[in-house]
Amino acid sequence: MRAAVLAFLLGIFLLQQQASLPDRRWLLLLPVALAVALACSLCRRPWLRLAALAVTGFAVGFLWAQLRAELRLADALSAAWEGRDVEVVGVVASLPRLLEHGTRFEFDVEAISPADAQVPSRLALTWYRRGEENGVRIPPVSGGERWRFTVRLRRPHGTANPHGFDYEAWLLERGIRATGYVRDQAPSARLGEDGRPSSRVLRAREAVRERLRTVLEGRPYAGVIAALAIGDQDAIPRSQWEVFTRTGVNHLMSISGLHITMVSGLVFGLVHALWRRIPPLALRLPSSKAAVLAGAVAAFGYALLAGFAVPTQRTFYMLAVVALAVWTGRVQSPSRVLATALFVVMGMDPWAVLSPGFWLSFGAVAVIFYVSAGRLGTATRLSHWVRIQGAVTLALVPLLLALFQQFSLVSPVANALAIPVVSLAVVPLTLAGALLPLDVFLVIAHELMAACGAVLERLSVAPAAVWQQHAPPAWSVPLAVVGVLWLLLPRGFPARWMGAVLLLPLALVSAERPGAGELWVDVLDVGQGLAVVARTERHTLVYDTGPAFGRDADSGGRVVVPFLRGEGVRRLDALVVSHDDADHAGGTRSVLATVPVARMWSSLADGHPLLAPDHPLSSAAAEHRRCRAGERWEWDGVRFEFLSPAPADYADSRRDDNDLSCVLKIEAAGGGALLAGDIGRAVERRLADTQADRLATTLLVAPHHGSSGSSSPAFVAAARPRAVVFTVGYRNPFGHPRAEVVDRFKALGAAVYRSDRDGALHARFTAQQGMTVIAYRAAARRYWHLP
Repeated sequence: MRAAVLAFLLGIFLLQQQASLPDRRWLLLLPVALAVALACSLCRRPWLRLAALAVTGFAVGFLWAQLRAELRLADALSAAWEGRDVEVVGVVASLPRLLEHGTRFEFDVEAISPADAQVPSRLALTWYRRGEENGVRIPPVSGGERWRFTVRLRRPHGTANPHGFDYEAWLLERGIRATGYVRDQAPSARLGEDGRPSSRVLRAREAVRERLRTVLEGRPYAGVIAALAIGDQDAIPRSQWEVFTRTGVNHLMSISGLHITMVSGLVFGLVHALWRRIPPLALRLPSSKAAVLAGAVAAFGYALLAGFAVPTQRTFYMLAVVALAVWTGRVQSPSRVLATALFVVMGMDPWAVLSPGFWLSFGAVAVIFYVSAGRLGTATRLSHWVRIQGAVTLALVPLLLALFQQFSLVSPVANALAIPVVSLAVVPLTLAGALLPLDVFLVIAHELMAACGAVLERLSVAPAAVWQQHAPPAWSVPLAVVGVLWLLLPRGFPARWMGAVLLLPLALVSAERPGAGELWVDVLDVGQGLAVVARTERHTLVYDTGPAFGRDADSGGRVVVPFLRGEGVRRLDALVVSHDDADHAGGTRSVLATVPVARMWSSLADGHPLLAPDHPLSSAAAEHRRCRAGERWEWDGVRFEFLSPAPADYADSRRDDNDLSCVLKIEAAGGGALLAGDIGRAVERRLADTQADRLATTLLVAPHHGSSGSSSPAFVAAARPRAVVFTVGYRNPFGHPRAEVVDRFKALGAAVYRSDRDGALHARFTAQQGMTVIAYRAAARRYWHLP
């Protein structure tokens, strides 16, 4: 049975790696595979039964995942209806999230107009407050309400970068098949409250959220209390998330599997102790079964309070399997129970294998069973708990490095403090305060969390709090998992030290770097903006950092830093901020706050906040200089030179920020790149007239994203690129790149790349092969990505 479940997992995992779904006719084999599986279970020869069940389990997993994928992809927005007004009637299906400029929520569609519009059943909508500037009042939206909106939608689309977050996969798992916004120009109407149980639960959760805001207003850890009570992780400030991540306790700061298990266990223990002391009840139903039932109900209630999100569902399914096994008296083996839970979770949610939480949660439970089974001996509870915590911490290192390229070195100490405080004190008090009209519970929970948070903050700033490295080779991860299991074998097992040897490739196999004289240029996908990473043999330069998305989110933290970490870049030799536009400089704060920078070049004015002497980031770069035409240097046989702006340009107060963009030329033996920022035709004309010989390049990042006011014929003719990259957002409102600009480059025979279509672009320049370009979306395509 365990082999069949692991094969089932492998089949599902393999399907999720496909660039496109197999032919639908293969689905006809699903009932055949199920019948074969049933027949194989009756085989008498153990080895034959094991092999047959494994093969059949793999086939069933693959075909089941394909069937679910076909059904989910069928619920899609037609490309013909992107960007068009559609009237939808439905129910607000999530807690509305308050943004700086509006409200975001999920929406279950019940009716559409016009009737022939192809609109999916669940949407993610944003209602911007920008209409208030025109006198349009945006009414509050609450969960469980029925509304009529006029919306504009687009198909799921996110940025695509190595080591980055796959937003499209995240939407697919949650059944959200289109995103969009509410039109201010069209009337919207609240049609009343939905009476379904799910909507009633949603309204109850929102009432709890409002009460928490009232009771804990102004308190620093109010967001953590809200996350622990109703799963509202968005309420936790980014600075606190960074502390929790650096200390390895971020899994505790939401309604995690551990908390649901703890609450279920507390209810189990309480009911078991009381039930057996009441003879009439104990005679009708054994106390163990009553306690199991009560614990399962408590877990379900807590999961509902959390919104029954996908990660919470996985935890509840696992507990439900354990509860059923205890109820029926079939707890024969912990590994069988775990395998059954794994089968149920994957059957309900085939996309769970795409979630880091799936691997970390099941991995942690598997390790606990592995080190506990038959090894208790005479160990005290404390020593046994310490040993389990150490085993789990060690066992998760390969997964954490593969998924996030970092793990917390202070995690054992931080978790030893945070687990008992948060799980055994803060969570029960938070739930008591949320369900009972007693504010004192919430206040005490907050103060305990604040005291714990103060210690975590001190741990997070320790010099060696976090181990960060490049993404390990794929082959080294399963090898390291075997090494961990070998190390955790019982005492007395010979040559346990060999397990440590199998862990070495995780860190010792270095990330690939350019050779001497070679140049790598990565044009990252940051939507409507620009971020470029240029690497030589021993140096790294970042040109622009992409847009900011709000006070606590920008592409520097979401795209640039994860890419640098995954590629093994621990410091920057140079950071160039081409000019003061939010889509080019918006991520600079996150980069400066995370990665050491030796030198920073920019065209920013002296009074810019990033350069102010009292700004905490002003000293993050060891040196700051202004870009000036003619400044050049060489790294590892690769030449760098600024072509613009000229020194006199800074004295011209009438000059637009775009025209002050730092224009950087990079040349290597196999070709080079020209990074032109947002310069317009005036600067292009000057460069074409005075430095035409310097403009010629192999790869051009198109000026100003391919706007009609850039890439003039003279500039394009002087640059003569073999390839041009337009860094644009999907369906951006500016219409970039303009068709006439694209045609201009095509007429020269240049290969045209677009970040919205191709994702990140990786260009290699070598003397032997010249320039080669790899589009990330093509190399890492999955069936849910847009064609």
